[in-house]
Amino acid sequence: MAAIIRRVAVVSLLLLSVLLLGAGPAHAGGTLKIGRDQDSTTFDPILISQNADLWVIINANEMLVRNNFDGTAIEPDLAESWTVSPDGLTYSFKLRDGLKFSDGSPLKASDVKFSLERVRDTKESVFGAMYAPMKSIDTPDDRTVIITLSQPTAPFLTFLALFSAAVLPEDAVKNHYDDWLEHPVGAGAFKITEWKRGESITLDKNPNYWEGPAKPKLDQVQWIYIPNDNTRILKLQAGEIDAMIFVPFNRIDELKQDPKLEVHLDNSSREDHLLINHSHPPLDKKEVRQALCMAIDLDAIVKTVTFGHGTPANSYIPQGGMFYNPDNPRCPYDPAKAKAILEAAGVKDLSLKLLISSGDVTHEQLAVLLQSQLAQVGVTANIEKQEVGQAWETEISGDYDLSVNYWTNDIIDPDEKTSFSLYGDPDNLSYHTRYKNPEVTKLIDEGRAELDPEKRKAIYYKIQAIVKDDVHWIDLYYSPYRNASQIYVKNFTQNPLGRFTLEDTEIVK
Repeated sequence: MAAIIRRVAVVSLLLLSVLLLGAGPAHAGGTLKIGRDQDSTTFDPILISQNADLWVIINANEMLVRNNFDGTAIEPDLAESWTVSPDGLTYSFKLRDGLKFSDGSPLKASDVKFSLERVRDTKESVFGAMYAPMKSIDTPDDRTVIITLSQPTAPFLTFLALFSAAVLPEDAVKNHYDDWLEHPVGAGAFKITEWKRGESITLDKNPNYWEGPAKPKLDQVQWIYIPNDNTRILKLQAGEIDAMIFVPFNRIDELKQDPKLEVHLDNSSREDHLLINHSHPPLDKKEVRQALCMAIDLDAIVKTVTFGHGTPANSYIPQGGMFYNPDNPRCPYDPAKAKAILEAAGVKDLSLKLLISSGDVTHEQLAVLLQSQLAQVGVTANIEKQEVGQAWETEISGDYDLSVNYWTNDIIDPDEKTSFSLYGDPDNLSYHTRYKNPEVTKLIDEGRAELDPEKRKAIYYKIQAIVKDDVHWIDLYYSPYRNASQIYVKNFTQNPLGRFTLEDTEIVK
């Protein structure tokens, strides 16, 4: 009898195996609805400087190379391989075979050449200066791209992983730009299919994605604009959305107790800071900026605002970032000395406009604490709340004194943040602070051209020390990415460089 039972069991298992094999691989599909704090402003990669824009378009576009998930190395993307000449001046890339854009048109080396020349040569290109060393781009065939630099540029390969270097269809962008901007075509895991301004953006699965039909696992992603943090939480708890970004620190522990939700505290390159407008006297004086820095108690901020989830910041380079100096001195908390410095500088009854984004619970709490701390040294901080996109435009216009903001790195190398925030080019707003220091500008140029990692490290250590002493802005704290999702959402992760790897996300109910 036992032998018969075993034979029946074996036959049953074989039949089950055949049925499962015949059914093909499981595919969850579905639509992921993500609540976010800010609407997009553009889908053109070269015009982007805000996370709200890039976190959408990065899933609809691909570059020659990309950052690995840990944000520690460069790996192949559209290019399957590459070589670099011994002198560091020539980069040769071999594209994958059979690449297509989301509309099914072929992606060729000529599209790469067009896209890279466009990011370099377009006046409005936000990060165009990073690509200035490209002297020529040759395409001997449809799968080969040869880039020749005018000078050695240590971080150049990481520049090619930046969203600005996304490969776009030449014909559509060159000849039908307005139509392309409304109906973008890219080579990413998803394609942008609808933008209801002020409401939502919809991305559908790209059937021509180079990684094959298994990715992305979702059929659709919707980024839904919900500017208020608490409203996003309510909609998540009610099941109206599947995930949300920017969980306020004061709600993390509460949401962790909800069995229907998962809170994601992912390693990040985020650094929150207080921007200072150097073009507004007396903030143009270094001693005044130093006094403001001494008035701020970072330990109290970390305890009160981040509820212990943050770490006091000592540099504009994030903890663990390339060339971060853990021994860079923090600004000492000394309100008595700060008050004395202000008096010696002849600064009395200083009243400053403190700009923050409305709806951001954490930054609203931070602003109130900063206001209280500055008041102790005789400085009045008048808090002004603006919608996050408008606040960004206000910073650009210069109509502010202080502004609470943050930065997340997009590439491995610190050159991107350093150049955007500190480079003394007349056209560069230095991340809206108007900071200029010729010595720092010279060091940035040296750091970009130096190929020896140890020598580059020494240069960046020096930059960190100088700008800390200058108080280019006030570093506040480092913190993890703070997102949440329904328990049925799997692999909803954000890598240290800010990218949501939505091609791996799935809904499993």
